[in-house]
Amino acid sequence: MDMRDQANRLRNKLSDVQKKGKTIAIVSGKGGVGKSNTVLNVAIALQQRGKKVLIIDLDVGMGNIDILIGSESKCSIVHLFNEFMPLHDIIEVGPCDVSYIAGGTSLNELLQLDDTKLDFFFEQYEQIVYEYDYIFLDLGAGVSESSMAFILASDECFVVTTPEPTSIMDAYSMMKHIVIHDEAKPMYVVMNRCYRAREGRKTLEKFDEIVQRFLNVKVIKLGIIPYDRIVEKAVIAQTPYILYDKRSTVARAISNITHNYLNNSENVQHRKRMSFVDRLKRLIKTR
Repeated sequence: MDMRDQANRLRNKLSDVQKKGKTIAIVSGKGGVGKSNTVLNVAIALQQRGKKVLIIDLDVGMGNIDILIGSESKCSIVHLFNEFMPLHDIIEVGPCDVSYIAGGTSLNELLQLDDTKLDFFFEQYEQIVYEYDYIFLDLGAGVSESSMAFILASDECFVVTTPEPTSIMDAYSMMKHIVIHDEAKPMYVVMNRCYRAREGRKTLEKFDEIVQRFLNVKVIKLGIIPYDRIVEKAVIAQTPYILYDKRSTVARAISNITHNYLNNSENVQHRKRMSFVDRLKRLIKTR
């Protein structure tokens, strides 16, 4: 038996007693809705609650997680594919010990990667999935062939939108694409940049009603994030707003959203199905 077989057998034994972390796709129908900033602050709130979180920035040409935390990353996801650097070597640590991998390559290249590079990525991902409670995939706005592969392979999906009509329509369109391929995918919705809390909650309720009526699926409403100038100040200071001003309205909103997610995720029924890597393999092979 060679070393690879021994490693695989050991990994299989460990998988029987260890719990795999959830892979969660973070999406939006259009750009500019604050998706990356939202996932960063939720990740920090989860860390503060004793969870271990990894963010992988897969936004096409627009990755900005490292910018939001004021860090100049030494490596990015491109180093894994082009230089076969192990995931552990490109993971950086941000505020509150949130782990992250900076962006730097287009997802459109994924489907054209050769089998050697893809197999290396799959092997690396399977190694780290036991080390985190949550792995957030921060995907680019809109729908592309590669981003849909990641979304459909993920365990769950967060949809970030705003009350703006075009943002709502684009979010609905995104969810429609997902439902066509996987109507059982657990989907959570966050309504960001609500100028008035009451109107924001009404918009979120109405959006939920529309999705139930026309897509025949029920989403989980995590809550709203009010418009707050603290966000702009925090971005300029390159500090996550949940840390920039812990008493701000947006910081409290993130805390509530994180609380709602943890409570709801325990009640979400997940089908027994393949792992994220196995699902992604299947999706890539069918394209």
